[in-house]
Amino acid sequence: MVRVGLVGCGFMGQMHATVHGLVKNSQLVGVFDSSRERGEAFAAKHGCQFYDSFEALANDVDVIDICLPTFRHREFTVKAAALKKHVLCEKPMALTMDDAVTMKQACEDAGVRLMIAHCIRFWPEYALLKQIAVTGHLGDILSLNLTRYGEFPHWGSDNWLADESRAGGGALDMHIHDTDYALFLLGQPKEIFSAGTIDARGVSHIFSTFVYNKAVCHLEGGWNMPPGTPFKMAFRAVFEQGAVIMDDCPMTVYEKGKEPYIPEFPKMEAAGGGNISDLGGYYHEVAHFIDRLETGAPFDVTNPETSLQSLQVTLREIEQVKSRAAR
Repeated sequence: MVRVGLVGCGFMGQMHATVHGLVKNSQLVGVFDSSRERGEAFAAKHGCQFYDSFEALANDVDVIDICLPTFRHREFTVKAAALKKHVLCEKPMALTMDDAVTMKQACEDAGVRLMIAHCIRFWPEYALLKQIAVTGHLGDILSLNLTRYGEFPHWGSDNWLADESRAGGGALDMHIHDTDYALFLLGQPKEIFSAGTIDARGVSHIFSTFVYNKAVCHLEGGWNMPPGTPFKMAFRAVFEQGAVIMDDCPMTVYEKGKEPYIPEFPKMEAAGGGNISDLGGYYHEVAHFIDRLETGAPFDVTNPETSLQSLQVTLREIEQVKSRAAR
């Protein structure tokens, strides 16, 4: 059994706590939060203990699960590593490459494992699209469209997401999901072109084109939609022998010479109750992390190196948007 301590009792902390309650061999021992009132209520809800200090929590667990605002990822990853604790940290990895490299190095020096929670790589539809691409069943990918947008997320404590110095804007907080997935599916692009919208919160909406030897990937993402706009995530992958589309409809596979079909994703019940499928990639990423810690197998879906690459490319996209706006 892997004993887990969670830091940060906000929106993502709630999601991770729920998942730890469902994942086999994961035990949520306790939580730490800067707000005692919020932390105690959180602990009562999830049947664990609230700790007065991070150090006290770390002393009782094997893993620190960091669900804090992005600007605090480096601080608590380094603290956890110094105390010889494995780390699962929410995305994006950090605000800067220097911070991200420091996190990776601290964990390596301490001999502990680090995984950044890039959940889209584990999302059932996106994971199946990756599988289709790897098998070559439909040939090579010719084009890929990735979309992710919605209204500004007001749920962040102290409205931290509105502060570019703490969150990095919509491009870093939201769009990085699709940048990371494009790299997962197609690798490093030969060329990158990005343009978008900048407001008081940073780069709030972004359009990017990644050019490969054979494929082109177009990405759109952000959070500057009017209040009440529903969240949207979608993809369209065109292959030599077909297409795979998820856009306001269930994921559908179109293959030349065959009838389109909708893949079925089993509604798996987790031990202790709860529907795994309804938790999307959150369940699968945490289950992957816990399994790899117990077995010693490598993180073969996402790892610190791929997370560094995704951060580097996203920061490059943001730099291009700002550079164009300054002309």
